[in-house]
Amino acid sequence: MAKYLLLYRGGSMPETEEAQAAVMKAWDAWFHELGSAVADGGNPFTPGAAKAIAADGAVSNANSTASGYSVIEADSLDGATTLAKGCPVLQGGASIEVYETFEVM
Repeated sequence: MAKYLLLYRGGSMPETEEAQAAVMKAWDAWFHELGSAVADGGNPFTPGAAKAIAADGAVSNANSTASGYSVIEADSLDGATTLAKGCPVLQGGASIEVYETFEVM
C-alpha cells in the first residue's frame, strides 16, 4: 500500500462552538471509517503564516491557498481519491488534491 498526501485548499473554519463540535464529530467519524488507512491525521495550516524559499535561497511570503493536510494509505491513486471524497473539509468549502508519495530514504 502506498501513502497519499491529501492537500486541503481553501475552506472556512467553523465560527461557533456548536459548529466546531459538529466539525470535530465529522472528522472523528471519517477517521473511524478510514481506520488503519490513516497514516497521519494531519493538521490545518495557519492562514498567512507561510514562507516560500526560491531555488536561489530568496525567502518571501508564500501566496498559497493550502489550508491543511492528512496522509492516508490506499492501494491506488483512484482508491485514495475515493477515500478523500468523504473528508469533512469538503463540507466547509475546501477542495482536496491527492498526491501519491514514495519512499526514497
